[in-house]
Amino acid sequence: MLPNPTLDQLQVFVAVAETGSFSAAARHLHRAQSVISYTIGNLEAQLQLTLLERSGSRQPVLTEAGRAILEDARRMLADLDALRARSKTLTEGLEGEVKLAVSVMVPDAILVNVLRSFQQGFPTVRLRLSVGNPFLVSRLLAQRAVDVGIGGSMEMPAEGITGERIGVSFLTPVAAAGHGLAKLGRRLSVSDVRDEIQIVVSDSTAPSDSRDFNVFSRRTWRVSDMATKKQLIVGGLGWGGVPVAMMRDELASGLLVRLDVDAYETVDYPIFACWPAASPPGPAAKWLVDQFGATLAQCPTSVSDALRLDDDVMFRAPAGAG
Repeated sequence: MLPNPTLDQLQVFVAVAETGSFSAAARHLHRAQSVISYTIGNLEAQLQLTLLERSGSRQPVLTEAGRAILEDARRMLADLDALRARSKTLTEGLEGEVKLAVSVMVPDAILVNVLRSFQQGFPTVRLRLSVGNPFLVSRLLAQRAVDVGIGGSMEMPAEGITGERIGVSFLTPVAAAGHGLAKLGRRLSVSDVRDEIQIVVSDSTAPSDSRDFNVFSRRTWRVSDMATKKQLIVGGLGWGGVPVAMMRDELASGLLVRLDVDAYETVDYPIFACWPAASPPGPAAKWLVDQFGATLAQCPTSVSDALRLDDDVMFRAPAGAG
């Protein structure tokens, strides 16, 4: 017959191994020493192994088999603790898992800090995180593939999606320090930028006649996400609007230069946390919404303010933004 040790036997065995004696394990578990000794004997009989060497008055010593079984016992007890904790959270109404989508427009520092606090506050809640271009959040919400979306495109939300405004973003036009526009060193007219390549973030699934915003060049390169746009601009391949939070270091070092373009509108764009109206966020997901909101409440209201900030803030661009 296959061995069938009980969880109680494993718990007693681990206690003896960790405390170093039957008497110490008895005190730790609030049991009689005779019960501890009897339980270990039954466990060894079940496994048909000698787990502890007992000789005279010496403290019990783990055998080679005992050391191997100890690892398995600890793992099984840890799994049991996790099961109990998850059962408790489900009983209390906490989600077993939160599916979260975040735009690449959220600076890494904000994302990591929020999720670090989430891990500490909700250790039993699993997280399924999707991070992608500014249009990914809207798509995943429309497909009901996530519980909460932070950021996303400027498109109208899909039917059945609701949310709340948690921040604001804006772009400022830049070019690499060696780019021709940066070298002009003056306010730029539309005619100055007309024949220069402008890097634009756009959604490949959007209608071809959808309106662009702040796009003035006849020549455009279109990319799917802001991170790629920034890298192309840093590489001197074009100019365009980039969130200050994504390029503070490059601006400070002189790698990128702000452009003063006549017709370029620095407009505030609202940032929303969204979710399916029929499935409002549970406690853990609502905490994420509130935490992102609290962080984004520190967003600056001007480019100059953003450049003076020490901490990263989140910015996002609209569809077809230049």
